Parts: sequence; C-alpha cells; structure tokens
Amino acid sequence: MKILVINAGSSSLKYQLIEMQDESVQAKGLVERIGISGSKINHEYFSSGEKVKISEDIDFPNHEVAFQKVAEYLTNTKFGVVKNVDEIKIIGHRVVHGGEKFASTQKVTPEMIKELRELIPLAPLHNPANIIGIEAATKAFPKAENFAIFDTSFHQTLPAKAYRYAIPSKFYEQNKIRVYGFHGTSHKYVDARTRAYFNNPKLKNITIHLGNGASMAAINENGQSIDTTLGFGPNEGLAMGTRSGSIDSSVIFYLYDLGYSVDEIRNILNKESGMKGMTGFSDSRDVSALYHKGDSNGILCLEVYTYRIQKFIGAYIAALGGVDTLVFTAGIGENSEDVRELICQGLGCFGIKINSKKNIELNHPSDIVEIQSEDSQVKIVIVATNEELQIAREILEFQK
Repeated sequence: MKILVINAGSSSLKYQLIEMQDESVQAKGLVERIGISGSKINHEYFSSGEKVKISEDIDFPNHEVAFQKVAEYLTNTKFGVVKNVDEIKIIGHRVVHGGEKFASTQKVTPEMIKELRELIPLAPLHNPANIIGIEAATKAFPKAENFAIFDTSFHQTLPAKAYRYAIPSKFYEQNKIRVYGFHGTSHKYVDARTRAYFNNPKLKNITIHLGNGASMAAINENGQSIDTTLGFGPNEGLAMGTRSGSIDSSVIFYLYDLGYSVDEIRNILNKESGMKGMTGFSDSRDVSALYHKGDSNGILCLEVYTYRIQKFIGAYIAALGGVDTLVFTAGIGENSEDVRELICQGLGCFGIKINSKKNIELNHPSDIVEIQSEDSQVKIVIVATNEELQIAREILEFQK
C-alpha cells in the first residue's frame, strides 16, 4: 500500500510517497513560492537504489497547479514511481490546528472541512493553507481517500491544570482559549522511536523539538503528553528563530502605549524577535558562528535560547516525577552540537551528563543515537524526526 503524505503551507507544498509494506520513501519533493515569482519544484526519486534529484523552475499560481505538477512527476513515464494517479488511493494531510474537536486522525468529509474553516481564527496562518491543500489534492487524485492528521491532537491528553490559562472561564468556555500545543506529530514520532530503541514502553521522556519554531513536551510512562511549551498560538514557551517565546504581557501593552499598532506588535513578536531580534540572524548556524567568534550578541543569544530550555527541563522533571530520556530532534536539535552541549551543561544535579565527544561525532544522525556520558543517570538521544512516516502510520492505525 502506498500513502501520499502532504504538508501544505501558504506558499509551499511538501510531499512524500511512502510504500507502507517496508516504509520506504518512493519519491518526495517540495514546491516552493506558490503564487510568488520564482516558484520551482524540487523532486527526488529512487532508481536502482540510487537517489535522483530533479529541479524545475515553473510558474505555480496556486496549489491546484502545484498538485497537478506533483501528479505529473509521480506518474512520469521516465522517472515516475506509479503508472497513473489512480494508484494513489490514500493521502494524508498535516493539519496544524484541530482545536478540541479533533483529538485523532479523521477521514476528510465536507462536514470536516466546514469544521476546519470554523477553526481558522485559532490558526489563521496555517489552517487556510492546509484546507487549500486538501481541496487541491482531491482534484489531482480523484480516486484517493483523504485523511487529516492534526499537530494538536497528541497534546489532547494534557490535564486541565496544564491547558487552562488563569483568565476568566468564559474565555475558555465561549472562545476556546487554552493551551493546544503543536509539533505533536514530531513529538509523538520521536517519543515512540525512543521507547522502541530502548525496548521500554514505560519511559518518562522530555522531547525537545528545535527548529525555526520550537517546543518541548513532557511525556509520561504511558506515552501521553502531559505538558508542552507552545500554547494557544505559535509564540509561547521557548525563544525561537524569529519568535520571542513567552513574554510578560505588560511588554505588549507598553509597546502599544509607545505607538505601535496591534499588527506591528504581532509582527515584532512573531517575525522580528528570537534569534533574529538578538543577532540579526534567524538561522542557528549563523548564530553559532557568531558565538565561536566571541561576538557578544551571539553569545548572549545562545545563552538565552538554551537557558529557557534548561528551565523547562527542570519544570518537566517535576511534572513527570523524574525523567528517563532527553530527546533532541528537528533541524537544530539534530544538527547543532553547540545547542545540545549548552543545554546539558549544568544539569548534572538531575543526573544529566552529556558526552561532548559523542555529541560532536554523532551529530546529524539518520535515525537515533545516544550521546550521554557513561555515568549519566538519564539517557540523552538525538532522533531524526519523520513526521511524514508518523502521519502514514496513523492512517494505517485509523483504518484497522
């Protein structure tokens, strides 16, 4: 059985075609700058065990045209991996926000799409693009069944004490203002991979997803998320590439009093803050370069970034009543030895000790590696996340 996994953004479209019999990737790609000048498609497929890459500059005015091109590539007589679009019988879509309504994988129906539209105010940047992707896929692959997998669903196990804000109850009851959490598909995948690797289903894990957006989750011995750093929207908790993370609400009011509009403040906190605000760079590799040059802004930025993570590690150890494994994942978590080293420094009181040599040598793993020292009481692992595979697995589980 082949499953096509889709991750549609406002101007992009990522895809993977996975053969579920052996969970192998048959083809994958990225369509960039949809509706923007300079759009292109990058496509990869495997021929005789060798990876082949194709790139084409082409005008993609909308997602529907992008999906048509993806269908053409997948069925191309020279490098296609299926004979025709009717071979694609199942498509899985990453949807960022499912609210409280969707706590698990759902088959796409007109009624579900209608409910997703009602959730747009909770994720105005993401859900519209996800809906567009679903609708475009149904036209390009008319025989396929479509399924939605929600980033928020893994965190639906949070207890009320973790997901409720200390504001008047009417805002939760009427407006659904609460902690939802995100990156759930990634947290769920790396947690499960860690349990399988250690052959221990009862681990208490702290998963640390560090990309341009970042979040952490406290996952108990039953594999349930009991707390997470991202909340109602994408700017709570950790400092990120361009986002401030948690900030005193008084700062927002003060910026308003200084004459900044609500839209300007929203833009500052979401697009001009974090690493970018402190150094001018939103990419951790650029910040690490500054750090090693002794640049004061680069040093302070990584200290702020990693200190925030350290504080949440301490909080989550308390919430879990201990911890068995720290799990690093995503672009920075998998590829920045500097960030991992700085986070683990000073955590010896929790029995967390990193092996600096392994941390460097085992950087950027293809699957899972251990980087703790021999006398560490807590395992420290790097896991290459695979959200697309997790989405495909959840669809199979849903169909059982």
